[in-house]
Amino acid sequence: MRRLIQLLPRVTRGLRRRPAGPIVLENVPLGPTHGSALALIQENGGVSVGALATALDLTMATVSGLVADLESVGFAERSPDPGDRRRTLVRLVAGSESLVDAWLEGATAPIVRALQQLSPSERTTFVKAMGLLDRELNAPS
Repeated sequence: MRRLIQLLPRVTRGLRRRPAGPIVLENVPLGPTHGSALALIQENGGVSVGALATALDLTMATVSGLVADLESVGFAERSPDPGDRRRTLVRLVAGSESLVDAWLEGATAPIVRALQQLSPSERTTFVKAMGLLDRELNAPS
């Protein structure tokens, strides 16, 4: 337990300090939260700003800023939902898919390399432990 308690702050600092991707994009500092948002947008083929806020556990204002950053580097675009004009949908910009893939691969490379050193059973246990830790750290008081 002592070693884990020593490692967690180091891992957290490393994740914050490390550039999220290998590609520098017009001086816009994209970080891990941008990567999470991009992965959700890519996975769903587009998503509402509200759904992103819920999935990332962030405010609508914060997600709106994240999306603005993604728009400024040409990764994402917003448009009104044709089925409900009150909602705004976020999609990848057509033609940006390969650049988004490359950026996400670079952003997740250290995590992927670390997890590849574990057996499938160990990975399952690790993911379960991270979920439990997330729940403990973010549970309402």
